[in-house]
Amino acid sequence: MGKPSTGRLLGDIYRRLLDTYGPQNWWPADEPFEVMVGAILTQSASWQNVEKAIDNLKAAGAMSPPALRKMSLPEIAHLIRPSIYYNVKARKLKALVDWLGESYRDDPDKLRSLNPALFRQQLLSVWGIGEETADSIMLYVADKPVFVIDAYTRRIIVRIGIRPDGDNYAAYQKLFMDNLPADAALFNQYHALLVHLGKEVCRKSPQCGHCCLRDICRSGSGG
Repeated sequence: MGKPSTGRLLGDIYRRLLDTYGPQNWWPADEPFEVMVGAILTQSASWQNVEKAIDNLKAAGAMSPPALRKMSLPEIAHLIRPSIYYNVKARKLKALVDWLGESYRDDPDKLRSLNPALFRQQLLSVWGIGEETADSIMLYVADKPVFVIDAYTRRIIVRIGIRPDGDNYAAYQKLFMDNLPADAALFNQYHALLVHLGKEVCRKSPQCGHCCLRDICRSGSGG
């Protein structure tokens, strides 16, 4: 376990964010497979553009594993064009639906019963799925208690002044998971709140005067 002071600080950050922004109800999707698709499309793309791509897939009747398997890569790429890097993401979606069909007969609900370590290993073996995407699927589709680390989270944590020992995905994830209860609902809400803060306030050029964490942030308080 990490130092108690780190746990208290992370708890304080969470309470402040929740009091300021309220429940985020994230991930916005109609069903589990849509979350999996969104987790791939959101790579290096804004959520606004991801929503456009998802709307295109739905309008074309392509929001299902069998439908995507029947489509060619150019057809998929055309539909998801708003999400940028659409040619590569089309290949990633093909790899995803091939794996889901071969291993779980296109039923995302079967993923809930998997051992977390095995589940993550399988996801990372799918072409185009990295750690952040795998953990997003584990958390938001299967309710596994894993903390998702993204660029917003790294930026906020570094500015606050609780940078982990290593500068890599695993180190940042360990910081949260060693100092918070292993609770999927908590991790879901916490990550969504950090994303909200990162998008609205703690930007590359931070708006510290509007930040609810300013007095506990080394960067926001002037060091």
